[in-house]
Amino acid sequence: MAKQTNNKPMEEQLWDAANKLRGKVESSEYKHVVLGLIFLKFTSDKFEERRQELIDEGKEKYLEIKEFYNMKNVFFLPEESRWSYIIANAKQDDIALKIDTALHTVEKNNDSLKGALPDNYFSRLGLDAAKLSALLDTINNINTTSDAEEDVVGRVYEYFLGRFAAAEGKGGGEFYTPKSIVNLIAEMIEPYKGKIYDPCCGSGGMFVQSIKFVENHKGNKKDISVYGQEYTATTYKLAKMNLAIRGIAANLGDVPADTFFRDQHPDLKADFIMANPPFNQSQWREKNELEDDPRWAGYTTPPTGNANYAWIMHMLSKLSENGTAGFVLANGSMSSNTSGEGELRKQMVDNDLVDCMIALPGQLFYTTQIPVCLWFMTKNKKEDKEKGFRNREGETLFIDARQMGTMIDRTQKELTEEDISHIAATYHSWRNTDYSPPARRGAEGGVVEESPQMEWVYEDTPGYCKSATLADIQKNDYVLTPGRYVGIAEEEDDGELFEEKMAALTDTLKEQMAQAEELDNAIKENLKLLGYE
Repeated sequence: MAKQTNNKPMEEQLWDAANKLRGKVESSEYKHVVLGLIFLKFTSDKFEERRQELIDEGKEKYLEIKEFYNMKNVFFLPEESRWSYIIANAKQDDIALKIDTALHTVEKNNDSLKGALPDNYFSRLGLDAAKLSALLDTINNINTTSDAEEDVVGRVYEYFLGRFAAAEGKGGGEFYTPKSIVNLIAEMIEPYKGKIYDPCCGSGGMFVQSIKFVENHKGNKKDISVYGQEYTATTYKLAKMNLAIRGIAANLGDVPADTFFRDQHPDLKADFIMANPPFNQSQWREKNELEDDPRWAGYTTPPTGNANYAWIMHMLSKLSENGTAGFVLANGSMSSNTSGEGELRKQMVDNDLVDCMIALPGQLFYTTQIPVCLWFMTKNKKEDKEKGFRNREGETLFIDARQMGTMIDRTQKELTEEDISHIAATYHSWRNTDYSPPARRGAEGGVVEESPQMEWVYEDTPGYCKSATLADIQKNDYVLTPGRYVGIAEEEDDGELFEEKMAALTDTLKEQMAQAEELDNAIKENLKLLGYE
C-alpha cells in the first residue's frame, strides 16, 4: 500500500498536488504530466536498485552497459534521465525542459518504449515552475522499493486513471473501464494461458487485470501473450506506460491506428478477447467503405450509423476456434433492429456463437449513464472432458445482475467481490461439469480463500439466471435481453396462511379508515372555529 503522510493516502496527496496545476493546464492535459512523472520515478527507482545490485556484486565496470539492466527487465537510464537528477534540479527555471529531455532519453534508449512517452510535453504547456516543483516533491515521496513495488505504483496509476475519467466526463471513457467490470470479464473468461487481444485497448486496463488474474490464481504470467490496438495517440501512450510500469510486454502495434481501417494484427487468432468498444459509435465508416471486408464474410455488412456490430464481428474474426470473447456494449445491442442489426444478431445466434449475456446495474461508469451489458461469445460449446466442459451446444446462459452492485459515492456504483464471484460461479457451474471456486491470493500473496470451496451446481433461478435454448431465443425474436428469459424472482413465503393474512389486513384497513374519519371530523371542527363551514 502507498505510504501515508498527514493522514492522507499518497494517491490523494498526488491528486491534490496535480490539482494545483489547474488554470494553466486542463485535467485532460495534466494526466499526462502526472503519469509521465510517476513513470519516470518508478523506472528510475528500479534502475537505481539494479545499479546497487551490480555494485554489491563487484561489477562496477558494467554500470553503464544497457544489457546488464535489460536482462533483469529494467530500463537503462542515462544520468540526465534519472529521477535523482530531476530532483536535484527541481527548483531551476528550466525544469520542464529537463523533464522533457529525460523522457526523450529514456524512450530513445529503450526500444520497447518507442512512441510511449510524452514528447516535448512539459515545455510546450508552459507550466508554472514552482507548482511543477511542488508536484515533483510529492511524487518523490512515493515508496517504490518495497516488496510489492509494482502494486504500489500500479495502484497510484489506477487511481489516477479513474479520477481523470471521473473529472473529464464523457471523454474519460476513451481510456478507462471501471475496475469491477474488468475484474468480472477476467473471472468469466479465465485467461490462464494463450494470446489475449483487445482491439480498442484504451489505457491497457484489460491486460493489467488479465495478468492479475493469472497471478492471483497461482498461474504464470509468462504463459500469456498480449496484443492490442488503440486509435487515440495520447491514450496509446498511456497504455504503453501503464503496461511498462507493471513489467507487461505487449504488442500494441507500431503506431496508434484505427482498428477497422488499419488492423495491425491481421493474422492474429486470440484465445481470449477482452474489450470495451466505444458505445454506439456513429459514422465509423463512409457508405461505400469496407463493404466487402473479409471480417464480415458470411454476415450482413454492419451499418454505417452504429459500430456496435462491426466491433463484434471484428472480434469474432480474431477469435481462435476454442477461444472466448468477453466485452462491454450498450444495452441497445441486445435488441436493436435498426439498419440490419437484428439480422446480424439472428445470424450470430443461429451460428451458436453467443455463450452468455449479462445485464449490468446502472451507474458503473464514470462517464456515461447509458445502461450496459456484457457479451460472451465462443465458437465451441461442445463437450470437452479434459477441460471438464459439458455440452452446451444450442444453449445460451442469461444472467440479470441489475440488482447487484453497491454505491461507493453519491453517483457511482461498483460490483463487489462477492457480486463478481457469484456471477462467475453461476457461469462456470453452468459450463463445467464440476465447479469449485479456485483458491485466491491476497495482496501479500497469501491464500485468502481455501480451495475447494462448496461445489456449485447450476440451476435456473427466477429473476436471476436462465439457460435458454435456441428455440427460446427464436420465440423472443432473437432479442438477447436477460430480463426476457430469467422471469420474476419468487417471493419468499412467510409461512402465514392466506385467510389469516387477509383477516389481519382487513382489520388493519378498518382501523385506518376509522382513524381517517376522526381526522376528517377534527379538520371540520377547526375550520368551523375559524369561521369556515
